[in-house]
Amino acid sequence: MLLIAETAVVEEAAAAATETAESAAEEVGRFTAYLQEHIPDLVSFGIKVLLAILFFCLGRIVIGWIRRLVKHSLSRSKADKGVEQFVDSLLKFGLYFLLIFSISTKFGVDTASVAALIASGGVALGLALQGSLSNFAGGVLILLLKPFEVGDYIVEDTNHNEGTVKEIQIFYTKLSTIDNKTIVIPNGILTNNSITNMTAQPERRLNIKIGITYEADLKKAKDVIEKLLYDDECVMKDKEIAVFVDELSDSAVVIGARGWVNNEEFWPTQWRLLEEIKLSFDEEKIEIAYPQISVHMSTTHGLGGRS
Repeated sequence: MLLIAETAVVEEAAAAATETAESAAEEVGRFTAYLQEHIPDLVSFGIKVLLAILFFCLGRIVIGWIRRLVKHSLSRSKADKGVEQFVDSLLKFGLYFLLIFSISTKFGVDTASVAALIASGGVALGLALQGSLSNFAGGVLILLLKPFEVGDYIVEDTNHNEGTVKEIQIFYTKLSTIDNKTIVIPNGILTNNSITNMTAQPERRLNIKIGITYEADLKKAKDVIEKLLYDDECVMKDKEIAVFVDELSDSAVVIGARGWVNNEEFWPTQWRLLEEIKLSFDEEKIEIAYPQISVHMSTTHGLGGRS
């Protein structure tokens, strides 16, 4: 009986193994048939992918060549640096869009469907990207109206960002601060807010204010400041030099001093004059004022006496 049972188990295992092998063979056969049937399509798809990669690489080379050609043409025409940067950025986006669109059509994408998709998506995208479109329009206005150019030192009066303009791109303008930081400001902000261009003119006026005490010799202080202005080699002598009483404040007599210098010499001249004024006032015993409060106390005596 035991031998019969073992034989039955072996036969069942053999049958299961045979069935599994037949099933696996059937699956392999179906897969082989699928491959044989779709090999042309797979080969065609692979060729398209390789051609798309090759076309993209060649397109990048052509785009780089076109960008260099346009840059060279703008440089030869002595176009503004900001215009050159803006055109290059716009050209880059446009050419890469055309390249990707051309590659997609090679994979059987219907151009009419793509155009309809772009048209319908453009409305939604325009609503979602109102800020970006505003920045784009701002970039165009900056290049047309030229409130500043690359190399100018500007102050954005609303947020008080300031620096030298390094790049004017499609959506943003980059500023470099005096401590070598980079500030990226959307063009929409620059066109919708007031801007102070510090270097629009080749000359800039110094405007120095010094407060002295009421006890100090006012005429001597004015003479000292005026002499320093006339002796400084960077202060223009053919333009107005003025020293005057600007304000009678609570704690000081504020003396104003004005003179003209070249833009690139403005800060060094102002720093130098402030130091020289302080040292000269110390020599002449002219006291520079600082905020202070004088308290006067009085004693009130009673009119009546003790009995």
